[in-house]
Amino acid sequence: MVTLTEAAAEKIQQLIEERNRPDENALRLFVKPGGCTGFSYGMALDSEKPGDLRFTLNGVSVLVDQESLHLIDGSEVDYVDDLTGQGFKINNPNATSMCGCGSSFRTATEAGQPGSCD
Repeated sequence: MVTLTEAAAEKIQQLIEERNRPDENALRLFVKPGGCTGFSYGMALDSEKPGDLRFTLNGVSVLVDQESLHLIDGSEVDYVDDLTGQGFKINNPNATSMCGCGSSFRTATEAGQPGSCD
């Protein structure tokens, strides 16, 4: 399972309200091959698709596909807004290595497909 901090939940709820698309009322978390370390995180507002796992966390629906869950299971999604900038941050206990940009990782058992950090 994944968790959301209160700050992340508030920001996601704000984004859902601003976007005002009833069919995209949940946060989708996913992992795709790539990034300089092997896997890259992805986040989007989306609707539920067959096979998705749905969690309700701090009032926010979170969707995760079956293939991504084992790579991000136990992760915490946070939202930071400080002097260095603002944005979502994923704290993933499965990541054994991360790149400098913080959006690419690998686990102890899976290296993914390293590439550029676009």
